[in-house]
Amino acid sequence: MAKLIIKGGTPLTGTVKVHGAKNAVLPIIAATILGQHGISVIHETPALDDVATIAAVLQSMGIRVNHQDERLTINATAVTSFEAPLELVNKMRASILVMGPLLARFGRARVGLPGGCAIGSRPIDQHLKGFEAMGAIIHFGEQYVEAVLPENQTRLRGTRLYLDVPSVGATENIMMAATLAEGTTVIENAAREPEIVDLSNLLNAMGAHVRGAGTDTIRIEGVRELQAVHHHVIPDRIEAGTFLIAAAITGGHIMVDGAISHHLTSLLAKLRETGVEITEHENAIEAKVVRPLRSVDIKTLPYPGFPTDLQAQMMALLTTVPGDSIITETIFENRFMHVAELQKFNGKMMVEGRQAIITGGQNLRPAQACATDLRAGAAVVLAALAANGESEISGLHHIDRGYVDLVGKLTRLGANIERDEMVKAVNVLSQSSESI
Repeated sequence: MAKLIIKGGTPLTGTVKVHGAKNAVLPIIAATILGQHGISVIHETPALDDVATIAAVLQSMGIRVNHQDERLTINATAVTSFEAPLELVNKMRASILVMGPLLARFGRARVGLPGGCAIGSRPIDQHLKGFEAMGAIIHFGEQYVEAVLPENQTRLRGTRLYLDVPSVGATENIMMAATLAEGTTVIENAAREPEIVDLSNLLNAMGAHVRGAGTDTIRIEGVRELQAVHHHVIPDRIEAGTFLIAAAITGGHIMVDGAISHHLTSLLAKLRETGVEITEHENAIEAKVVRPLRSVDIKTLPYPGFPTDLQAQMMALLTTVPGDSIITETIFENRFMHVAELQKFNGKMMVEGRQAIITGGQNLRPAQACATDLRAGAAVVLAALAANGESEISGLHHIDRGYVDLVGKLTRLGANIERDEMVKAVNVLSQSSESI
């Protein structure tokens, strides 16, 4: 029922600080299951719906979790269940990441088939391929998948594995499973994202031997046990990129504090190509519009290519930039659902297979639009910020999965935005019925 009310047309200016990375903290939380002794403390943990979901998954297994002031404490010394329940996993696909740690530590794991944003097929076959290669037996039920070790096997076994695609989730899940395996595991064609490196740093701090994270070949030498750890999560590069694009689409000037420039090389290159003035600082990135922008073409690719998670936001920007642009989406086959929503703002684009052809230079007008998934939600918010007049954005549960205090941050940058939970009207009706 909640919606955002945005009166756009104002250039955004000022400084905004990014939170810890959602896509880094979720596998990190799952990895704490491997800590057999002590209490893990994860700093810079963002207060996101996805974080709450994976915390609930851990709690359902008897793990003690407490989240306060961006500090998450996890005590996984006593685990009472090896199953991630379907009702929680269905909320978020990343819940499948508990499977590797459970299998590695306890020799069994049962996980409901994952849900999440409907942006296309994201099968877990590469995850299961890795577990099977290490000796696990896979069973499928109607709504779950189970992995168990054979009766004569007490630990997973190291293996050499080539991923058919450089899946981030599969790389993370297999990495975690391999930390307690007998022998050495080598993952070839591994994902290279900064979030993979952050997970590797956490695992090594726990006592694992992981080498090569950030390259396409990762080597893990199994150990007998891992300890709890303190860890600081890297800043969210997708949140940072969204605010840099916000500066561009509103013709503003924003300093994104905490952003790491080498995590966003492809985005910064494309923003510079449009004409945005980008300044890289030691712990911040500055975006400023000082002249008319130009159209660019974009092709999403695995890291270090252009991130699919910033494709929708860039499309919103390119609707306002004179000239024709082509966006080619190679990661997910259904990640153009935001096109119909951006068209409500007078965006001119058409989709042909995996390509979206954008006729830019449009004056965006206010609209009532819906966040169809997490990053589409960011795109329609950006469009509303650029449109002259009042827009309404619904479907905020998607946005809440990936952005902390979005309204507060945009307000401090000068946006005219408020969140209407539509609770007041319900309360008024309730009071009226009580008085009758």
